[in-house]
Amino acid sequence: MVTDAPENDQIILATGGYDRTIKLWQTSSGICHRSVQHAESQVNALEITPDKKVLAVASYQHIYMYDLLANNPNAIVNYEGTYKNVTCVGFQEDGKWMYSGGEDGRARIWDLRSKSNQCPKSFDTRQASGTSLTPINCAVLHPNQIELLLGDQNGVIYRWDLRTDNHDQLIPENDVLILSIDISPDSSQMVSVNNKGKAFVWNLSSSGTDLSTTLFPKHKFEAHRRAVLKCKYSPDSNLLITTSADQTARIWNTREYSLLQELTQDNQRWVWDAAWCADSQYVFTASSDNFAKLWNVETGKMEREYSGHQKAVTALAFRDFSE
Repeated sequence: MVTDAPENDQIILATGGYDRTIKLWQTSSGICHRSVQHAESQVNALEITPDKKVLAVASYQHIYMYDLLANNPNAIVNYEGTYKNVTCVGFQEDGKWMYSGGEDGRARIWDLRSKSNQCPKSFDTRQASGTSLTPINCAVLHPNQIELLLGDQNGVIYRWDLRTDNHDQLIPENDVLILSIDISPDSSQMVSVNNKGKAFVWNLSSSGTDLSTTLFPKHKFEAHRRAVLKCKYSPDSNLLITTSADQTARIWNTREYSLLQELTQDNQRWVWDAAWCADSQYVFTASSDNFAKLWNVETGKMEREYSGHQKAVTALAFRDFSE
């Protein structure tokens, strides 16, 4: 459900984009209750900590952390050490560490319990591929919390074992950009999408005593006519949303990947990001028309619009109090 919860157990919708502004919204009313200037760069990605207290903002050369409980306009922590855009960020389920990937060709693990903002572990695409550093576009942590899946601009997907530092790789299609990866919450499937509009799906299984994941090709399909920018499984693992440069978002059934809904409006332009509600019945999107939107999955209708950004909304993050 999308209802406002008490302040100490709140629903949080955060948006950011090219206007270098981060906005926090009352989800039920569409009212922006807090706006933070992020003057240094555009917002590339947003994620909320599992305890819903801090917002991570991936930007140029930095990951900034903002306190969601206090009305503080300044970042409370600054993770630095990258020298290009940070493209993706996420958290371990207990909030002990954070992962990121970026255009500098490296993925990093950040110790959130360290006062020195340490990065005790990193992954280098140059060492992994034996060639040059390749920008990382996306990353997702397996629900087992021990494997990080990374997608790069050469079309390579890396599976990085965080315990051993071992890795392997697969290439779904040559000469493409992997733009997004996701793993279903029930750990049964993984999907990747690329700049040619294609989606590739694998079945996942854990094997051996080390619980490492094996991938079995399941399906591939044309998800959009242009680049697919984001893919996200629903919390119940039954649905997949894809967003695209073709100005639409689409919802797919994950049994046979048939199209259930196309979420579209006139002048919507590129749809950059998406986030599911906890009940899998509603989904948010962020698009280049300067709006974030809330959609009813069953009807495919837009139910609410979040207006206030002056340029493209490229990132959003949502956490429901019922999660």
